[in-house]
Amino acid sequence: MINDRVPIKEQEPLVRAKNFDEVCLGYNDEEAALEASRCLNCKNPQCVAGCPVNINIPGFISRLKENDIEGAYDVLSLSSSLPAVCGRVCPQETQCESKCIRGIKGEAVAIGKLERYVADKAREKGIKPHKLAPENGHKVAIVGAGPAGLTCAGDLAKLGYDVTIFEALHEAGGVLTYGIPEFRLPKDTVVRSEIENVKSLGVKIETDVVIGRSVTIDELIESEGFEAVFIGSGAGLPMFMKIPGENAKGVFSANEYLTRSNLMKAFRDDYDTPILKTGKTVVVGGGNVAMDAARTALRLGSEVTVVYRRSEKELPARAEEVHHAKEEGIKFELLTNPIEILMDDDKCVRAIKCIRMELGEPDASGRRRPVAVEGSEFEIETDSVIMALGTSPNPLIAKTTKGLETNNKKCIVVTEESGKTTKEGVYAGGDAVTGAATVILAMGAGKKAAQGIHEYLSGNK
Repeated sequence: MINDRVPIKEQEPLVRAKNFDEVCLGYNDEEAALEASRCLNCKNPQCVAGCPVNINIPGFISRLKENDIEGAYDVLSLSSSLPAVCGRVCPQETQCESKCIRGIKGEAVAIGKLERYVADKAREKGIKPHKLAPENGHKVAIVGAGPAGLTCAGDLAKLGYDVTIFEALHEAGGVLTYGIPEFRLPKDTVVRSEIENVKSLGVKIETDVVIGRSVTIDELIESEGFEAVFIGSGAGLPMFMKIPGENAKGVFSANEYLTRSNLMKAFRDDYDTPILKTGKTVVVGGGNVAMDAARTALRLGSEVTVVYRRSEKELPARAEEVHHAKEEGIKFELLTNPIEILMDDDKCVRAIKCIRMELGEPDASGRRRPVAVEGSEFEIETDSVIMALGTSPNPLIAKTTKGLETNNKKCIVVTEESGKTTKEGVYAGGDAVTGAATVILAMGAGKKAAQGIHEYLSGNK
């Protein structure tokens, strides 16, 4: 049995840097079978404990070994409503794969890549998820068609609930649709297919409905007959540094930049939603969103520099994304912090003024706090700046819902692991509760909330 995982093919860096096609090409049948053979089918699989949605990993891989794609997909879909998404964007290296016993003396089984393979093969074969129970007559409303909302809706539909998702935008998917770039997560072949799978369970999705404006949560419960509500509205309010010059022309939030590119197809010449095409772009931040914005700007023709105030060791982005960005030619200015955006006479960005940093004592996050080095200021010439500094929840829902408490970060307060809020019958999860986090953690929250709602409506709690 081989110790090292089967390599996976990717587009060449200099080729992919000029297109929006998917970077990772996935396993073929022979490669997937060989990689699956590396799984030891542990009696006490720690990989399952490392998965936020507790997928039966040995179970689906065992069926894959038998070339039973439908069986493998059935195992996956029992726990995950979005396996083709998770196989692409989940940080498996710090979750399930970090617990894999094969990783002790070699490389962990490529669990994420095998999950992607099974989900993609199931899509090609037209295999759909199954309901687990007959209709029970209970109505549940879901706010937001992102990963938390889709997961909660899918799980409840499988249990027989009448589920309707209300989505503010004109297209479902949340961050899967407007945030993660096409080259990491194809929209037509993957995201829309996963959404159709959720709808195949009977879930209804109403778009262009802004909860708090079009209708309130109180009205859904009191007038529309919904017996429970799950809030999975995400965290779409961008943060800025509040430094001089942030109002200059050519300064974007990463949210706006990626939404224009992904949802509004700004990278296509036949769509009238342009992004400012520039010669040089600076991206401020070091997370996955910063890597997405940087790699998108590169593909749109910019020379890109990422500015981050800590060292590479502290970069919060996935190692794979940082590696891909470097391969594609993106520059990194680490231990560097912006202090001013400089403008020309037309109020357009001409440069970003930065200061060098050094790492001091650890802060509340456990990472060493960056401290400015006096007298180390310098400028980076640029035509645009993308701020990728995180996001917070929009306060509209909390402001228009009686009895729904939030904390000082505008996040909805939950009182139980199930996502139960301070308002009777209302649950919440994902970024609306935690602030910006990963897709899989949002899915895990949606899954727990579905179980909590099921217990609440069935009288078991």
